[in-house]
Amino acid sequence: MESMVMERAAGRSVMGKGLDAILGDGAGSGTGGSTVAIAVIDQNPNQPRKHFDPEQLESLRETIKTHGVLQPLVVRPRGDRYELIAGERRLRAAIDAGLAEVPVRVVDFDDQQVMEAALVENIQRADLNPIEKALGFKDYLDRFQMTHEQLATRLGLARPTISNIVGLLDLPQAVQDAVRGGQISMGHAKVIKGVPGAEAQVTLCRQIVSMGLSVHATEQLARQAAAPAPEPVVRGATEPKVEKTEHVLGIERELAGKLSLKVDIRLKGAEKGALVVAFDSTEEFERIISLLRAA
Repeated sequence: MESMVMERAAGRSVMGKGLDAILGDGAGSGTGGSTVAIAVIDQNPNQPRKHFDPEQLESLRETIKTHGVLQPLVVRPRGDRYELIAGERRLRAAIDAGLAEVPVRVVDFDDQQVMEAALVENIQRADLNPIEKALGFKDYLDRFQMTHEQLATRLGLARPTISNIVGLLDLPQAVQDAVRGGQISMGHAKVIKGVPGAEAQVTLCRQIVSMGLSVHATEQLARQAAAPAPEPVVRGATEPKVEKTEHVLGIERELAGKLSLKVDIRLKGAEKGALVVAFDSTEEFERIISLLRAA
């Protein structure tokens, strides 16, 4: 790992140079130009990527059929076999293309270097989905007893980036599945994480998906849910207090999501009340006026 230490000392990040920084002259001994049989290459059990896009694999397979594998796979020797370090998509596509051998670069990596290489390759060349990335980071942190700061330094990322990604694993499984499937973004997930209670987090996630809320609209909805209840209106002795039904509360949430503003329906009787839309700036006020005029 001497080259990685030198990179950091010189003020350059590993991510800045990608996988080549880890495959530098000081990162173990390496040989290039070799060709080995696919049958003796084992997949990396710690590969952080779990899903491989079928269309991308098909496109890569057709390229390999025409031009071959242009960039060698990175492997390390394991007895009379080899373990894949980087290039699993190329390996899968080569198998689909019917190749018997592939070009490789053989390096002498320890387990920590193998995991770093897999993370760097996937993060830089084709982003993992955030949950796969979180699982990969957590596995690395747990296995090598490292801090978020240390991992951030090794990968050339900001420490809060590591913490925010790993923090996704604290969300309920339903929310994680929505992130994994691309139904909500990292920005949505960050807002959801700030909402107390797993049930409330799942509810907000479902609202985002069903209503197609932007991150900004989600922030407004989360603030509305966390806001204290309005002060009760002093009523005359003959004016009964009217509780909001789930239907009315649902309308409040729907309007708040569409307007990206706080909405309060104040009932004064069975058929009376007021609809209050709060705004925090002139721009928001003008947007409300424009919507009303267009209605």
